[in-house]
Amino acid sequence: MSRNGVGALLMSPPAAIAAAQTLFFSPLYLFSTTTSNHFQRSIAKMSTDPDPILLQKRALRSKVRKDLKAMDPSLRSQQDSAIQDLVLKSSWFRSSERLCAYISCSALREVDTSKILSEILCNPDKEGHSQMMKMLYVPRVEDKNSHMRMLNITSTDDLIANSMNILEPSPVDRDGNQRENGWGRDKVYLTTSHLERDNSSPFQCLAVPVALSYGLQIMNEGVIPMTPGDVPVDALVTPTGVIPISPSAMERLRGQH
Repeated sequence: MSRNGVGALLMSPPAAIAAAQTLFFSPLYLFSTTTSNHFQRSIAKMSTDPDPILLQKRALRSKVRKDLKAMDPSLRSQQDSAIQDLVLKSSWFRSSERLCAYISCSALREVDTSKILSEILCNPDKEGHSQMMKMLYVPRVEDKNSHMRMLNITSTDDLIANSMNILEPSPVDRDGNQRENGWGRDKVYLTTSHLERDNSSPFQCLAVPVALSYGLQIMNEGVIPMTPGDVPVDALVTPTGVIPISPSAMERLRGQH
C-alpha cells in the first residue's frame, strides 16, 4: 500500500452491519465521480503497467499533489472534520469491533484520521452514541517494497516515528511481547487485495473498501487511466456525504449513514 493521501475502509457482509464488523482504513489516491463498478483505486503495478498509462498516472498524481499542496489550510481543516464526523456518526462505525487505520501524515496531504483514532482508543460511551469496544490495528512497513504488518495498539504511546517521520507501531509492547498481527501470525502483505484471498486472515471476510477523500481528489469518469491490476474501491466518504459506488456497497451502506 502506498501512502498517497486518501483513506479506505473495508466492511464485512451486510448482516454484520447491525452487529459486529471490521473496518479497514488505508491510504489511497484518486477517484472518478461515476457510481459504478469502474470506481477504482488508482495504484499502478509498476512492473506491469503499459508505459503510456503509467506516465498518465504519474502526471495526474503530480497534478493532484500540487493541488493538495495549494489547498487552503482552513478548507482542509473543514473537510477533515466533516469527513471524520461522517464516519464517527455512522452506525457501521459505532457497531464495529475491529478497525485497521492509517496514521495520517500532514506532509503527505492525507485526510486526517486523528479524531477517528482518538475515538477508537478511548472507546467513549456517550448517551445516544454508544460504541462496542474496538481493537485497533495500524500499519508497520517492513521493507523497501512496502510489505507491511497490521499491528494492534492500545494507545498513541505505542507509536514511534520511522525514517520518514511517519508514525508506526513499535514491533513489541512495553512488556517486550510481540504485538498481534492482524494479517495473521508472521505474515506480511503488500495490498489489501490479499485479504480476500487468504482464509487464515482474521479479516478475510472483508469486501467493501470505503475511501476518505477530499473534494479535489474526485475525478470525472474517464480522467483516471485504468489497468487490470488496479484494486476496486466501492464507496467514498467525502466532505459532503457517503457515496456508495458498487451495487454491494449500495446495499451494505443503505440507511447506515
